[in-house]
Amino acid sequence: MPARSRKPFLMRASSGVMAAVEKLAAAELRSVNAQVEVLLREALARRGLSILETGAAEVGENDDSA
Repeated sequence: MPARSRKPFLMRASSGVMAAVEKLAAAELRSVNAQVEVLLREALARRGLSILETGAAEVGENDDSA
């Protein structure tokens, strides 16, 4: 299986948000980085976006922006 490409980026978050993410990551045995990605994927799925392995996003039928 080929390795997924990763795009590094800088993110600023409040100390409260980071503390909550760190606590959740520890409870789910993930790194903070992996936990942020899980949370982003879940949020995107709720908004009707599916993530393609090419790195692009595909808008699903649940898109309310139109």
